[in-house]
Formats: sequence, structure tokens, C-alpha cells
Amino acid sequence: MNPANASPSPASRGLGLHRRPLLLGAALSPLAALAGCSAFNYAQPDAPQALAEVGPLQPRPRIAVVLGSGGPRGYAHLGVLRVLEDAGITPDLVVGSSVGSLIGSFWASGLSAAQIDTLSWQGGPLTVFDPSLFADRGWIRGQRLQDYVNQGLGGRRLEDLPRRMIVVATRREDKQARYFLQGNAGVAVRASSAMPGIISPVGIAGVEYEDGDESYPVPVSVARAAGAHFVIAVDVSARPGSTPEEASPALRERDRRRRLRIDPEVARADFLIHPDMDYWAGPNRRYFVQARAQGEAHARVVLPELLARLRQHGALA
Repeated sequence: MNPANASPSPASRGLGLHRRPLLLGAALSPLAALAGCSAFNYAQPDAPQALAEVGPLQPRPRIAVVLGSGGPRGYAHLGVLRVLEDAGITPDLVVGSSVGSLIGSFWASGLSAAQIDTLSWQGGPLTVFDPSLFADRGWIRGQRLQDYVNQGLGGRRLEDLPRRMIVVATRREDKQARYFLQGNAGVAVRASSAMPGIISPVGIAGVEYEDGDESYPVPVSVARAAGAHFVIAVDVSARPGSTPEEASPALRERDRRRRLRIDPEVARADFLIHPDMDYWAGPNRRYFVQARAQGEAHARVVLPELLARLRQHGALA
């Protein structure tokens, strides 16, 4: 997820609502705060297995789609995925970071982009938000997000999804990327989406993890390590150099550091889809619809080139 591009309105800055796209509103109940009373550590038998490296998968993935982080910008992913589906481009590996892991896990489960879009508008305002009293660890606990994913996937683990799925998170103690290919999908997505200061870090077998954006916003190298023959990267971040003049020095520095994490990764992709979206993003239906439309429009423009590249690589079925 990407805090640097949030709407500048006081409400969104104060509540951090730009961090969660699959939500219609934020009428937070005071009673829900009672849920966040301690650090979360998941140690059940189906706990996701964190890997320091990803080795070649067998059979070798033909096409991998990498979905990057971006908070509300993640709705652009839905527009891109719809274009890929319409064109008959069927990946056999999905790699997701932060909001990319959220949307990617639903897509890997067999749902279409249209079905995910419909699902994202269902439910009450607390579908994925559960406030915590312990703000030093993040004002959102994350249990509702975990449950939302597991219910949406029918309780299936990552390894049981029809498409192979890799979720990228960041080990909190040293900011090193870790990869989940097996285990509880909801816990893995919760870890990948745990933005520091907003969503509480996620303990798994005694080790804490946070937002995949902190290590690999667009994790192309993971798809490469998995042996993917052709990698399509979807970057929904703001364009380089788009940071507004009024941005604070801290925000400018964060944008600079994030770009340093993104650029080497997207350079390794066989094809990059990067919709040209405004810098500021907002947690409202109008923005979600706009982001989805921008993702779809850009993907349709570059589709002929993508199809040509896929044919050149012999990656089309």
C-alpha cells in the first residue's frame, strides 16, 4: 500500500482510510475497539510458511501477473485484470504485494475481475476495519481483513487456489521481504497489508510482519525467481516526479525511497502496465470507480503491444 499518495483531506489523513480499497465507508463503532487488546500472533497448524527465497516452481509458470501495492489505487488492478481476461490472457502465477495480494488472492481463487468488483461493494462499513485501542501498533487490528479474505476464498489455503499465488510481506525487524506460498491465505494477506502505524503488524509463529510495500511494492523479481517465462507487472503507483510542490520534505523523501524500490523491479518485467493516475488518492466510491476505469482504459491502449510481445515469447496458448 502507498501512504504517500493519499487524499490530502484532513479526514483521510486523520483516519488513514485511503489504505483499504475494499470498503464503502468508515463509520467506526467504539465497541469494535475492544477487540484490539494485545499483539496478534498466529501459531495455528495452517500458519503461512514464510520463505526467505522463492525457488523455481514446477511446472514452470508460463505467464505471471505481478500486482503492486497502492491502497485505493488497487482498484486500477481490477480494470487491468478485466482487459487481460477479455483478451484471453490467462496467467498461471499471481504475485501480490499489499493491496495487490488482496485482489490477487481473490483472482487466484477463480473469481473474475467483475466478480471481485461486485464483491468489493458488498457488506457493511466495518467489513474490513476493526479499530484498536493500541494506536502505537496501528489503529486497525486486521482480524476483519483476515476473516474477509478467508470467507471470500471459502477457507482455502494459498496452495489450494486454482492459480498459484505468492503473497509478499516484509519482516518487521529488518525490513526484509518474505514470501508466502502455503498456509492460511487470510493471515498472509493481512501480513502483506499491515501498513506501519495504520494496520497492526502480524505475528506468525513468533515473527512479526508488515506491509509488502515496505520491501517490494512491485515484486517482479519474485516471479522471476519462480521461473515465470513471461512476467506482466502492474504498477499503480503515481508517476515518477509527480510529487506536488506543496508536499512536505518527509513525504518527498518517502516517495523517493519508494521509487528506488519500484524502478529496479519493473525493469525486470517483460511488460509493464502503469496507468497514468493522479497523485492524490481518496477512500471514496468516486475514486474507486475512477481508478478502475483508468486501469482498464490504459490496459486497452497497450493491449496490442502486449499481445505482440506474448506471441514473440511464445507465451500465448
